[in-house]
Amino acid sequence: MASTTVAQDRHENNKALFSAGIVIVIGVLATTLAQPQVLGRIPIQNLLKNELHVDRAANAAFFFWIGLAWYFKPFAGIITDAFPLFGSRRRSYMILFGGLAALGWAALYFTPHQYNKLLGVGIILSTFMVVTSTAVGGYMVEAAQASSGSGRLTSVRNFVEQLCYVITGPTAGFLASIAFGWTAVACGSIMFLVVPGTVLFLHERRQKIASKELFNEAGKQLARIANAKTMWAAARIMALFYFAPGLQTALFYKQQNELFLTTQQQGFLVFLNGVFGVLAAFLYGAFACRRLTLRTLLVICLLFGTAANVGYLFYSTVGRAEVAESFWGFGFTLAEVAMMDLAVRSTPSGSEGLGFSIMISVRNFALFGSDWFGSKLLDAYHLHFSTLVIANGVTSFLAVPVVFLLPAVILSQKDTDAPPAVPELSPVVR
Repeated sequence: MASTTVAQDRHENNKALFSAGIVIVIGVLATTLAQPQVLGRIPIQNLLKNELHVDRAANAAFFFWIGLAWYFKPFAGIITDAFPLFGSRRRSYMILFGGLAALGWAALYFTPHQYNKLLGVGIILSTFMVVTSTAVGGYMVEAAQASSGSGRLTSVRNFVEQLCYVITGPTAGFLASIAFGWTAVACGSIMFLVVPGTVLFLHERRQKIASKELFNEAGKQLARIANAKTMWAAARIMALFYFAPGLQTALFYKQQNELFLTTQQQGFLVFLNGVFGVLAAFLYGAFACRRLTLRTLLVICLLFGTAANVGYLFYSTVGRAEVAESFWGFGFTLAEVAMMDLAVRSTPSGSEGLGFSIMISVRNFALFGSDWFGSKLLDAYHLHFSTLVIANGVTSFLAVPVVFLLPAVILSQKDTDAPPAVPELSPVVR
């Protein structure tokens, strides 16, 4: 009898994970692929460089500021956690703000090609995308914690993210070679997918909270987060790994100015990056997270992420660039998915949107801030590209020994097939 109950619990757990996976795939696909920093990046970078003739620092600064809302993602987190919209903490936010983000891309279609005007519309568009993404992330954390599947669900998230880069490579390269309006149409259409996807697949139990309790709930969320020592420890190691002098914009200029690549060839490099990223996410979710503890995974994956920088020292021919981008896609994705696994496990239950968004904001600010910083070093101080690569690798490596200082409570476990510990947080409730 007991064995039958366990088998039934595991079946229900796997079913819940599968349902959650569908919602996460749709949400992550829409909020990742349609970002100006993803499918829109090569077309926008190309427009800024070759039509508006801005330098590397100004180009990188554009993406830093267009990502402004992503650095304040915790505000969206506390709103979605503490203030249900039409009785929903996830579903209604995804539908409403997903639709607004699609309209934001429509507005960008009609925006004159002037740096400040494009930037202003881009910031508004990103704000809508941030709220949608926060709701998706909060839902993912709820599902993962309720089913002891953080490694598997975070690998699904990163698998889809890397698949977006596989799609982005050839698509963005082509879009950059034609009128910019087509980029806005493509991204807006993809972003809109989150609306019917959420309506069809995400069913959430309505929550009724008296108006006088709303601000009390927000206060509880802040107090819970402030006392989450494990989460803050995880955020510190993420900041240390990601905050290294960035290479992304510098590589874009190097590809065009020194290797004389077309936008389609640049897109192929992104494609290779994504293909090997998909492989890394699959290996992590299908095998590694079930066999190794998170501590072991973090050390191995961060070492791979650090080593992936080395390939950029040999970025002198098209063939070497292809090898470097492939290795980078594999190594960096391993580090990324391990970091996301850490973020999910260390997020306090009940503050999923706020806690997870804080750690994602740390990542976003470090990535885009470091890209601007790296470009500034090259433009203002004429630093050699190889010096920037070495500095990036050394800074990333410093995160490895810090892993051993993290609390053992979240690092000593593997993914399990245990039944949900919190049934009421089942991913799909009707």
